[in-house]
Amino acid sequence: QVQLVESGGGLVQPGGSLRLSCAVSGTVVSLSAMAWHRQAPGKEREGIATITSGGLTNYANSVKGRFTISKDNNKNTVYLQMNSLKPEDTAVYYCKPVLSQSWGQGTQVTVSS
Repeated sequence: QVQLVESGGGLVQPGGSLRLSCAVSGTVVSLSAMAWHRQAPGKEREGIATITSGGLTNYANSVKGRFTISKDNNKNTVYLQMNSLKPEDTAVYYCKPVLSQSWGQGTQVTVSS
């Protein structure tokens, strides 16, 4: 059973940065495509970044150039570095294996002055 524990969220001012972490168990990130999703208040959950087993990355236009997805195979952990944050980035952020239906509890990111 896949288990996902996201952390690193918080309150940050516009223009600031945060680094989210996702500790993964029940699957091996070195062999799995992983993704970060987010759900803003009143909106549907959206995928924003993916990383393949080989390390190739892809981003939604809304975060391209500002967010970076990465992973540490030794720690079985996936990261999301978020820079130049905007109020519209406010959401609960989730990670998951691309081919899994399991979700973690998410971590809240609030961008506000």
